[in-house]
Amino acid sequence: MNTKITPQLTIFYDGGCPLCAIEMRHLKRLNEKGQLGFEDIMAADFSQRYPALDWQALNDRIHAMRADGSMLIGLDVTYEAWRLVGKGWLYAPLRWPLVKPLADRFYLWFAKHRYRISYLLTGQKRCQQCELKQR
Repeated sequence: MNTKITPQLTIFYDGGCPLCAIEMRHLKRLNEKGQLGFEDIMAADFSQRYPALDWQALNDRIHAMRADGSMLIGLDVTYEAWRLVGKGWLYAPLRWPLVKPLADRFYLWFAKHRYRISYLLTGQKRCQQCELKQR
C-alpha cells in the first residue's frame, strides 16, 4: 500500500541561496501535514527528474507546482506556501490589489539580487548545498 502523501504544492527553490534555504527550513518545520513538497533546483539530478521545466526560469524566480499541475510564480508561491501551513495572513497584504504590483516588482529585484542580499543579511553569499534539516 502506498501511503506517500502527494503535496498540494511543490516548491522549486534555489538550494544555493542562503536566504531561500532559511525560508524553506521555516516552511518545512511548519509542514506537519505534508501539504508542501520541496525540490532544490540546484540538485545534480533536478533536470533529469523535471525535464519539462525551464531551469533558467525557475532560477530567475521561485516557482511552485500545484497538485493539479498548474504553476505559481514569485510572491504567489510565497503566499500559497505560507497559507498552506496556516500562516497566509503574514503574506496576504502582498497580494492585495493595490500592493500586489509594487510587491511583485520588489520581488523581481530581490530575486535578481538574492545572493548579494543573502551576503548582507547572513554573511554568506552562496552555499554549496544549504540544508533543509530542522535545527
